[in-house]
Amino acid sequence: MKIGICGTGRMGSSIAQRLMSVGHEVGVWNRSSAKTKPLTDAGAKLFASPAELVDGCEAVIVMLLNDAAIEAVYRGPNGILKSKLTGKFVIDMSTVGPETMRSVGAAVAQQGAAFVECPVGGSTGPAKEGKLFGLVGGEGRDVERAMPVLQQLCRRIEHVGGLGAGATIKLAVNLPLLVYWQALGEALTICRPLNLPADRLIDILSDTAGTPTAMKGRGATIARVLGGRPLGETAFSLGAAKKDLATAVQFANSIHAQLPVAASALACFEEAEAAGLGDADATTVSTRWPQRPPR
Repeated sequence: MKIGICGTGRMGSSIAQRLMSVGHEVGVWNRSSAKTKPLTDAGAKLFASPAELVDGCEAVIVMLLNDAAIEAVYRGPNGILKSKLTGKFVIDMSTVGPETMRSVGAAVAQQGAAFVECPVGGSTGPAKEGKLFGLVGGEGRDVERAMPVLQQLCRRIEHVGGLGAGATIKLAVNLPLLVYWQALGEALTICRPLNLPADRLIDILSDTAGTPTAMKGRGATIARVLGGRPLGETAFSLGAAKKDLATAVQFANSIHAQLPVAASALACFEEAEAAGLGDADATTVSTRWPQRPPR
């Protein structure tokens, strides 16, 4: 199948690699074309605009950073909605607000295409291995049509409702993990007077009921950073994490709910981003906090 990838950041590129590895013909578009080069070098076809990408492919997967990017890529002068959408299908894997997914999904459907939202749990490693967790929203017939592609990308797929439902669940999935990274930084701060070796401290904290599964993959890296070594490759950026927390808080406000803990964590992520750490891994918020100068 000819599948277009609209947005080749870390996750979009990893999804493209996965699809190429299982035999699909992949087209790519990204606002910064330099980010498409590793994919085009590997055989992907570069398109000049989102509209041309849709016109040149049978299906398109969208993976963009935020609501503003979604609006620009769908509704811009050469955006997805300017293409010949009839008969195509669009899978949007971006993590954005539920209303944004409902809005662009309705606009795509009005032009005769199928639309499914499928924000995913998992970072670049699982994406390359086809082991993401797909949180799907959309009409049953559209989900059924998208399922063969989603099954090649995801280890588990949950159809949780109509458009906007996938976005809602994804915000709920990310929220406690991102709060945990800040809470871990605070836990490390109160342990600082003990002067325990970083790897031992992380090992102790990891072997407790309050530790999320993500620590299995990130704990050793966090310990290395605490010991003065570089963090290494970014799996999920601090800036993207901040955006997800902000989106969750904004959505909660729209339904007259309060998220006081998430709002406090958001302020800490915003401070870390302002300090120049937006492109670092989200776990940097954990290692930065105990080293932060007292105020």
